[in-house]
Amino acid sequence: MNTLQVAKLVGVHKDTLLRWLRAGHVLEPGRDRRGWRDWSEDQVQHVLKYARGEVSQTIAIPPNDQAIETLKTLDWDFAEAKTNYLTHGLHPYPAKFIPQIPNALIQELSSVGGVVLDPFCGSGTTLVEALTLKRHAVGVDANPIACLVSRAKTTRLTARDIESLRNLSDPLMSLRARFGSGQQPLFAPSGFQDVRTPDSKQIQFWFVPHVITELSHLKSLCLALPSLPAQTLALAVFSSIIVSVSRQDSDTRYVRRDKNVQPGDTVRRFLRALESAIERAAEFADLVEDRFTCRVFQSSVLERPMVGSVDLVVCSPPYPNAYSYHLYHMTRMLWLDFDPAPFKAIEIGSHRKYSKKGNNGATVETFKSEMKTVFGWLNEVVKRHGYCCFVIGDSILNGRTVSNSELLTGVAREFGFGLDADITRHLQDAKKSFNPKIGKIREEHVLIFKNRGKSRV
Repeated sequence: MNTLQVAKLVGVHKDTLLRWLRAGHVLEPGRDRRGWRDWSEDQVQHVLKYARGEVSQTIAIPPNDQAIETLKTLDWDFAEAKTNYLTHGLHPYPAKFIPQIPNALIQELSSVGGVVLDPFCGSGTTLVEALTLKRHAVGVDANPIACLVSRAKTTRLTARDIESLRNLSDPLMSLRARFGSGQQPLFAPSGFQDVRTPDSKQIQFWFVPHVITELSHLKSLCLALPSLPAQTLALAVFSSIIVSVSRQDSDTRYVRRDKNVQPGDTVRRFLRALESAIERAAEFADLVEDRFTCRVFQSSVLERPMVGSVDLVVCSPPYPNAYSYHLYHMTRMLWLDFDPAPFKAIEIGSHRKYSKKGNNGATVETFKSEMKTVFGWLNEVVKRHGYCCFVIGDSILNGRTVSNSELLTGVAREFGFGLDADITRHLQDAKKSFNPKIGKIREEHVLIFKNRGKSRV
């Protein structure tokens, strides 16, 4: 039944039923694949009991065994799915999974009001989906750029935040006109912080002089915004354009080339990206309720951060030897005053780490050891009978294909997690690319583990 039908059956106005939902007085129903509320018979009965005064609070209904069977019937390729709705398209982030994957897993394997954790949150895809599905979200990532983007994508802006961001339009148009005409403003516009250009040989190497000047002014505008949520969104937008105006080939190629970025182009790109981000963030704020929270921890999961108890884990861990985030995000970190060195030292799966020769090079045993630490930690934070979902493909180490899904399954069992499902999905060529020397991942496994509560370690 849909919401209008349930309201008529109960004998209340639809707005009254929606108010009960927002207040948490009645159970939030599941949603169909279009995102519309789909009320089960049990949920309708709960609403009837609440209307009669027979129950006074929401009682969470845990997922049942049928949820696994339902997930097995889905078309996990999602070939025609739109993936950049809401804030998902705010910032480029290589090798992220599409939002339809966490959406399906969260709907079937958790309840409204539950806590969903992504221990490798990256650009925050799982966190956004959890909040839109009325769950609390927790993200962990050692990459400071990932944490910035995740916070920006999950921040609910107020009307005042949105107004302050839109008020950047005039100074940005002025800067664009002045830079486009060849003039070089010596100072930031009145009322904003002084312009400070990063003093770094790397900055000079990767950016032409006029781009450095424009980025410096843009950063000043972002930092002068009156609230932390507005600053966070603006800095994420600032980060999103940095590689495109640099001499770095792309987010996935760390080679230097000239891009013929003209004076004024950098401000123009920022203005266009900011306008889109404001619209998406406002839509997100209208959809997500204040009672659902998101916490993002900048930490390595190997340090076992104190995230509290969670109901569900949905993540895509770094593939060994696939990507070096510390390298490709380096220029962003320099502009945002992050030190790349600490992240480089602890990054899991880094291609640089796995391509080293000799005793200092990482091996399959390195990844296995790291995953043992992760599952030992998850055994403590995931509620008993809660699910852990890992989306992962194979890796190539020293010319040999390594089945990461088999490796994870073996490790998970050691720590009390039984494998309830292993679902294969095929990737579109443009969706996920890695270091060209090791080729492209053609398929992934969606592994669904259940915490049985008994670790053999």
